[in-house]
Amino acid sequence: MSAHDDKLQQDTLAIRAGYQRTHENEHSEALFLTSSYLFENAEMAAKHFSNEVEGNVYSRYTNPTVRAFEERLAAMEEGEQAVATASGMAATLSVVMALLQSGDHIICSQDVFGSTRVMLNNYIIKFGVEVTYVALTDLSAWQQAIQPNTKMLFCETPSNPMSEIADLEALSAISKQAGALFVVDNCFCTPVLQKPLNWGADIVVHSATKYLDGQGRCLGGAVVGSHELMNKVVGFLRAAGPSMSPFNAWIFLKGLETLRIRMQAHSANAAELASWLNAHPMVTKVFYAGLEDHPGHQLAKKQQSDFGGVVSFCVEGGRTEAWRVLDSTKVISLTANLGDTKTTIVHPATTTHGRLSDEDRLQAGITDNLIRVAVGLEDIIDIKNDLKIGLELI
Repeated sequence: MSAHDDKLQQDTLAIRAGYQRTHENEHSEALFLTSSYLFENAEMAAKHFSNEVEGNVYSRYTNPTVRAFEERLAAMEEGEQAVATASGMAATLSVVMALLQSGDHIICSQDVFGSTRVMLNNYIIKFGVEVTYVALTDLSAWQQAIQPNTKMLFCETPSNPMSEIADLEALSAISKQAGALFVVDNCFCTPVLQKPLNWGADIVVHSATKYLDGQGRCLGGAVVGSHELMNKVVGFLRAAGPSMSPFNAWIFLKGLETLRIRMQAHSANAAELASWLNAHPMVTKVFYAGLEDHPGHQLAKKQQSDFGGVVSFCVEGGRTEAWRVLDSTKVISLTANLGDTKTTIVHPATTTHGRLSDEDRLQAGITDNLIRVAVGLEDIIDIKNDLKIGLELI
């Protein structure tokens, strides 16, 4: 791509950005399956390893296919640089390990992916990093949690699985006042529906496994931000090695090409399902920011171009009734992944958030009667009919 990349529209960037053709003049992006690279001589090898000369050194942290994915995603997020990782959790781990140190303090929203809390609670605190959890939408709680050693604020919006919406501008202001970094997990929206960097975030993290791929094929993650911050993340990646494979990067490159049209279709299906569930007598609560009675609806309209594809809801009863709905499905896939063309359904309390303590689950709103549906691209009539079977058994 040429120097006018920044003038291209998002759909064009999703298909064209971040790739330089090789001497073979291929049309589709090339897949570089190599672990290492040759150097002209010993002096050039030394200069590559010392970063005096830019170029490929070792595929743990320099690979042309991975770099193409990084540059394309950075362009779409309107960030200076992206760093690809082996998974979404590897992306979050890389940010924390690269940018925090013993004695630092991180404030995290309560309503985040279960593994994020497990990582912070069971592992990161071993390195002397303090963690405080606050309600995502309670700005006063964020402000009150600030300490002299607070170095990072972390949230995801919309949140998993409750679809709460963070006020990105307000949290950015709080973080800047405290001299802390503001990190946003943008997995549910992707850069097609939301660009947190434009709302004041310092760093965006992704599980590329989800919508960036879109077909449940492989694992990957990414971190996007300024060159200064991303160089530190690259340093951790180079030393510790939670790297994205070239093959997976090639898959994600292709996923980005169809991201907008898929996210629009996911959102349309999810909005129809949320409205249908909201009117069902066996459903006590629906969590989807596209519903006008959702407390974050207006904020989501401001920050997002659409509301995404994840709908959570509570049924009458408890775990027995929720499991009955899951077990009755014939079309929907019972799996914890999301962002797939195939609709998936899961019981968060016993799967994605099952490793949390009872107290932490309740704090995050994860009750036994909660079900999460990541709405795919099937005909929405079939999805509603599939859920209808189990709901009628309650």
